[in-house]
Amino acid sequence: MRALLGRSEGEAETTPVERFDATRSNLPFREYATALGTVCRRFQRLGASHHVGRIPVDAAASAEPEMLGLLSLDPALARCSPAGALFFDTETTGLGGASGVLAFLVGLAWFDEEGRLCVEQVLLRSPAEESAMLGHLAERLDAASFWVTFNGKAFDWPLLRTRYVMNRMPAPAQRPHLDLLHVSRRLHRARVGRCRLVDVEGEVLGFERCGDIAGAEVAARYAHFLRTGDESSLTAVVDHNAWDVVSMAALVGLYGEPLGVLHPEDLVELARALKRAGAAERALAAADRAISSGARAGGLRMRALLAKARGDRLKALEDFEALSAELDDPHTRLELAKLYEHHARRPLEALEMVRRGTSETAERSRLRELRLERKLARQARAKPKRP
Repeated sequence: MRALLGRSEGEAETTPVERFDATRSNLPFREYATALGTVCRRFQRLGASHHVGRIPVDAAASAEPEMLGLLSLDPALARCSPAGALFFDTETTGLGGASGVLAFLVGLAWFDEEGRLCVEQVLLRSPAEESAMLGHLAERLDAASFWVTFNGKAFDWPLLRTRYVMNRMPAPAQRPHLDLLHVSRRLHRARVGRCRLVDVEGEVLGFERCGDIAGAEVAARYAHFLRTGDESSLTAVVDHNAWDVVSMAALVGLYGEPLGVLHPEDLVELARALKRAGAAERALAAADRAISSGARAGGLRMRALLAKARGDRLKALEDFEALSAELDDPHTRLELAKLYEHHARRPLEALEMVRRGTSETAERSRLRELRLERKLARQARAKPKRP
């Protein structure tokens, strides 16, 4: 903890103090009375012009539900109002779903009637306050039209559900759940690689955190706080958590209207995701935008695949030919070989593609080559002789 908090080796740890008192604390929390006990909470209402990088957070309130449902592959989200979404993120005493792991800080965000983003954080000053925190959280979760998290389907929600069980409290009823990690991987992994939230913030939103901490430090800082009462160990954790929930709102705004703001390479992946979701016309619009924005090769490939899927083999052939002129790609040559042979009835061009090399196995490629040679031989025999 000396290293985490920037202390020198010779400097002693903070002397243990009495329980954290929100009325005398330097942390921005205040006590809030509930039927189950006192909740220690922080509340902020962000301005209408608040941005995360280049994306305004209030855009999330007017995001297109159908687009969110398509990108998440969850039709239920298409029927939910983004203005009623609840964003949440937890900071915990450990990883995994072990029953002893606590969510000691929960960040929440929602839109008020004026469309401004409200951010609330609830802190456990001690594990004894957990039932009050869970009761307060249940009210927020039950009031939402749907939930928004980043890896919350695998981590945050299962952990919270376990805590309700351990406290003998009914867990809130499941709502449609938009996990932004899944969407970000579909759209950005080819370009960004690892899709941690901070990676997506930097590469997609254009936002760089200053003074942030690594997630691996969080549990140790809380343990230090419980042991010593040293509030300074939690300051960076509180900021980290607030950044998380606000950035999620910005991402929903981005994903709700993605065509005009995504990187050209991400537009290709958007077309792929929409094709997978069965939204062919939207996928075509994304592919067209990718081509015009600079991702010509990827856009041409997606547009050709979309044409092929809807049975427009002539358009598919045109796009694959244009792609082959720009890119030395065995997959494209295989698509052209198939279209030349079975649609255009041009076995000579098909054979040329095969002999240049395709993505098929050597055995399958050889069988295709032999079949095309037989077709060419039959055409030569059937050709009428000159008198």
